[in-house]
Amino acid sequence: MKVVIVGGVAGGASVAARVRRIDEQAEIKVFERGEFISYSNCSLPYYLGGLVESAGALVMMTPERFKAQHNVDVFVNSEVTAIHRDRKTVTVKDVLTGEKREESYDKLVLAPGASPIMPKSIKGIDRDHVFSIRGVGDVVGIENQMRQAGTKNVVVVGGGFIGVETAENLVHAGVHVSLIEGLGQIMAPFDDDMVQILHKCLMDHGIDLYLNSTVTAIEDGHVVAEKDGVAFEVPAETVIMAIGVAPETRLAVDAGLEIGATRGIKVNRSFQTTDPDIYAVGDAVEIFNRQTGKPGRLALAGPAQMEARIAAGHMYGSDEEYQGFIGSSCIRIFELNAASTGLNEKTAAAAGIACDNVLVFPSDSVGIMPNSNYMAFKLIFEVPSGKILGAQSIGTGDADKRIDAIAALISRGGDIKAIKEYEHCYAPLFSTAKDVVHMAGLVAENILTGKLKQVHVCEVRGLVENGAFIVDVREPGEYAAGHLKTAVNIPLSQFRGRLSEIPKDVPVYLHCRSSQRSYYAYRCLVGNGYENVKNISGSYLGISLYEYFRDVKLGREPIMTAYNFD
Repeated sequence: MKVVIVGGVAGGASVAARVRRIDEQAEIKVFERGEFISYSNCSLPYYLGGLVESAGALVMMTPERFKAQHNVDVFVNSEVTAIHRDRKTVTVKDVLTGEKREESYDKLVLAPGASPIMPKSIKGIDRDHVFSIRGVGDVVGIENQMRQAGTKNVVVVGGGFIGVETAENLVHAGVHVSLIEGLGQIMAPFDDDMVQILHKCLMDHGIDLYLNSTVTAIEDGHVVAEKDGVAFEVPAETVIMAIGVAPETRLAVDAGLEIGATRGIKVNRSFQTTDPDIYAVGDAVEIFNRQTGKPGRLALAGPAQMEARIAAGHMYGSDEEYQGFIGSSCIRIFELNAASTGLNEKTAAAAGIACDNVLVFPSDSVGIMPNSNYMAFKLIFEVPSGKILGAQSIGTGDADKRIDAIAALISRGGDIKAIKEYEHCYAPLFSTAKDVVHMAGLVAENILTGKLKQVHVCEVRGLVENGAFIVDVREPGEYAAGHLKTAVNIPLSQFRGRLSEIPKDVPVYLHCRSSQRSYYAYRCLVGNGYENVKNISGSYLGISLYEYFRDVKLGREPIMTAYNFD
């Protein structure tokens, strides 16, 4: 069999390697229009910050090594410009000489990837000091531009993974960074209550963050942006566009292959296009969400490699089919590790799924161990079934391993009971005996069974402004260091002796630092006949993180005397 692959990197190169492992006699040819067949796309921002020391280190495989190790013929600087389905050939153009030739195939695989979005509506988008980040040449170009221009200020446009990672690494490179995002938050996989932790982190490291802001023009020395109809300028000698990518579908469209609802190449569960002899994998294809069944696209290397394996296997008779994506991802932002999987509140609501969530701040390891810190963990679950929908985790510890556990449970259709029964590795340096994941599962079970009623951190401002009866059960020193302006301090250590101070004829809201002590107080009140009691999810730590960014950036009247982030 002769297999021709258009594009390298994660998708195309993985198909080539898998086909060779299946069929030693196959003729395999890979055509890549760029200079490199395989490089670490996700590592590109880290070259700018010096974590990756050389551009050469980004290159994972050369044509010569591919030939020697896998007997695969790789042609770089070779662009496939047309597909001729009737005669099963493609036209290949040498991008250096312009010479064209035809290449036949038995099976064709499209792995063209996606292109950075560069809106022509932005005046000056084509200036020499404006860059996107797609390949090795881009980050080398950015580095050269910054050196030659003596760059002191960089504007990064877009608050997704690439934009945030680039912003962080430019701070490490010693320049001042402004991050402009068109939406009301960075990092769309995270819900509003969780993402505020990331907003604060960026601000703490000197990044100027502009949300709900749209770039309208790029000039020499500055960027013009607009928020709420008001224009403003941000200094920048270098501008990096990271507002997203669009799937490369021109070849497929010209060949008459079907394009999906999300503008990716439509494929079946074996990654065949509407032509059974043409497959497509990677950033250019439309796949589907395992939980909702809705079509979507996922520009990540891991899924691309999974897709490549299924496609290559199907060519040789495998009946393995794609089961859909969950959407697991992680990122490091300075000292914080952040990860998410599955549906968040927004995507669950959009899918019409009734859900609730819990927000907990347990320790990520035993408290007396060095580097022990809190970990913010949010668990989203279906109501009333308790089926796990998604989770988000942020902390200085191993946020990713907690999310990996939830992703595994989601993939098996797990519910809250499955979290309770989930067995994890434990030693004091790694976790607590009742881990972050367990804590979230136990709180969720209490919510589902009616043993606990809660309010979310987004509701607390309304409670304070409306004079609700809020009890702070922290110790007096904690209360003095910062508290909700209307809260009454009745420490848990004094709680049972002061029940007479708590009315039964109005709703009572409880909080502590992280909701654990206030839950003990909650059970005490319920056990003593109180019927209208609620615990504040996330408690004072969660409220501080949720309110801080809005108070500082929007100038709102604070509802607390001081913030507490410890």
